[in-house]
Amino acid sequence: MKKTLPWLTGVALVLGAGIVAAVTPAPEAQDGPFLIHGAAGQPIVARDLIVQVGEARFSDRITVDDDDWRADGNWLIVNLSAAAPETEVDAALRLVELVVDGREFIASEQPSTSLVGTGLRVGTDTEGMVAFELPDDLSAGDAEIRLSTAYSTPNLDDVIVVPLELDGLPRGHSVEIAEPSIEGAP
Repeated sequence: MKKTLPWLTGVALVLGAGIVAAVTPAPEAQDGPFLIHGAAGQPIVARDLIVQVGEARFSDRITVDDDDWRADGNWLIVNLSAAAPETEVDAALRLVELVVDGREFIASEQPSTSLVGTGLRVGTDTEGMVAFELPDDLSAGDAEIRLSTAYSTPNLDDVIVVPLELDGLPRGHSVEIAEPSIEGAP
């Protein structure tokens, strides 16, 4: 009995260590973002942002009104409506990301009329568009749009996540990225 007690104690310690290792969250889970899932067409409320994802479509070119700027490529354009829930201090969409099969694409800031970076108001929706430049061969599959007021994926803060099915989205030759507008403004 005296010879087996150390062995049993050792086995119990190894099993205990294995259990502790198995239930301990990964480092990214300890300080990662809180994902707030929602659906397109419905308002989604996070701590510092209210967003509604609208129509999405592909285009071979994007342009800006009253400007000679244009860009050719495989563009995904998404209409968004956004507002600040409580304060206008630092209220703007800064991280607008599309994730497709683990690949991440950040919304382009090239069109000067993009909703990215536009200040948001409390109680009033700002409507606008964002555009993602995608590889030529990417026009189908399951995607998700991630939105936040932080410049990069925030630690221990909300990120709104909306699924988007790319299959069957309409494609146009050219889409003008409209200037953001405030709901109800003339």
